[in-house]
Amino acid sequence: MKYKRILLKLSGESLMGEQKYGLSTDVLTSYARQIRDVAATGVQIGIVIGGGNIFRGLSGVSRGFDRVKGDQMGMLATIINSLGLQAVLADEGVKCKVLTSIRMEPIGEYYSKDKALEYMRDGYVVIIGGGTSNPYFSTDSASALRGIEIEADGFFKGTRVDGVYTADPEKDPTATKFDEISFDEIYARNLKIMDMTAFTLCKENGLDIIVFDMDTVGNLQRVLAGEPIGTLVCKE
Repeated sequence: MKYKRILLKLSGESLMGEQKYGLSTDVLTSYARQIRDVAATGVQIGIVIGGGNIFRGLSGVSRGFDRVKGDQMGMLATIINSLGLQAVLADEGVKCKVLTSIRMEPIGEYYSKDKALEYMRDGYVVIIGGGTSNPYFSTDSASALRGIEIEADGFFKGTRVDGVYTADPEKDPTATKFDEISFDEIYARNLKIMDMTAFTLCKENGLDIIVFDMDTVGNLQRVLAGEPIGTLVCKE
């Protein structure tokens, strides 16, 4: 494999599958089997999952929730998703640990860089739930932060879209995909691949971003092998 240690970000909304809410066992199983196949090659895997399939902090504000409380509810949603993926990975025979950015033993162990690296070196897939533990930070920002901390070779953003486009391909049929694009060009074109905090963290710490379609079975293994799938965002 081209990459030895990765941070994989999974969209909470993708976990709904065809449902309008919650967790799709079909999607979880598909993701778990792809992760199982990659872990079997020796790649060390850290995972962060969004919570949008259950609760999103910003949507809570529109319903009258205090932003801090809304974000805290979103953090708990990411932990529910983390436990769901852990359970399915275990069914697939994958050793897996859930670490949480908020103390909540015995649901998960309290996250630290050293603990995460120790588990990954011992062959465990490590899922990090709870975001950054602070309000006003997205799970993309949490993914960037954890990717930098664990010294990942890349930040793999698994989405429903197969890369970065000149415009939203779901809204603009003329949008074209980039195979590779620099951080500076993303800024210049004002493309929205993730929030600016997460993006800047990656840029300033030299963490490449690879945006790819996780819903196509086998794509995770192919992109880690270096096949030209998705879009690579890197320095010039």
